[in-house]
Amino acid sequence: MSLWIKICGNTSLEDTQLAVKAGADAVGFVFASSPRQVTVPQVASILAHVVAPVEKIGVFVDAPLDEIYAAVRACGLTGVQLHSDAEPELPAKLRARLGPALRVLRVVHFDAETAILVKKQIAEHVRNPDIAAVLVDSRTATAVGGTGVTFDWDAARATVFKGTKAGKRIAAGGLNPANVAEAIATLRPWGVDVASGVESTPGHKDAHKVKEFIARARAADRKRTSELSSHRDRS
Repeated sequence: MSLWIKICGNTSLEDTQLAVKAGADAVGFVFASSPRQVTVPQVASILAHVVAPVEKIGVFVDAPLDEIYAAVRACGLTGVQLHSDAEPELPAKLRARLGPALRVLRVVHFDAETAILVKKQIAEHVRNPDIAAVLVDSRTATAVGGTGVTFDWDAARATVFKGTKAGKRIAAGGLNPANVAEAIATLRPWGVDVASGVESTPGHKDAHKVKEFIARARAADRKRTSELSSHRDRS
């Protein structure tokens, strides 16, 4: 399967359509406190005009079940991204109410100093049949996402991105058109996620950056696939 790409933090129909036309697999909308925060009515209005077969992911931080359920139904979301201290049973409860097709992404923040603990957290999420993929992100003292800060890719590759066949990992945190190819080559992720790295100002996408990010990510994925194929042929 080809690399999964999500353009997150969309706040307008124009930016959402830009991501779709550029070839994103998913578009994300942040319902938590953020420079990119949107409301349920805003997203419902945006997605009413998006007919392309793209995934529509709502981003939630410590939101209760009923709040997430209402947003998914009102907006027509196809997936949710759960940050922070979401209860372990929340993915199962959401899929029980919204159907098994709902894609649930669970966010884990990587820190090289606590890599072993993070690895354990990811292993638990990977074993959970109600979690489709784990999004590995960076965090700062003031933000749990959209930080524009990368984590230690070499340390992450040696721990939480090692043996990714055991479960799907999505790389996030500080990605942009200039470094996404390096991130893909280093981490070999199932997918990549970007928000601030393709913006002109917080909450507003830069058309050139969005197109460049997706184009460079696709090129890096093709190169990775070709190298893997050559390695198998030599073996």
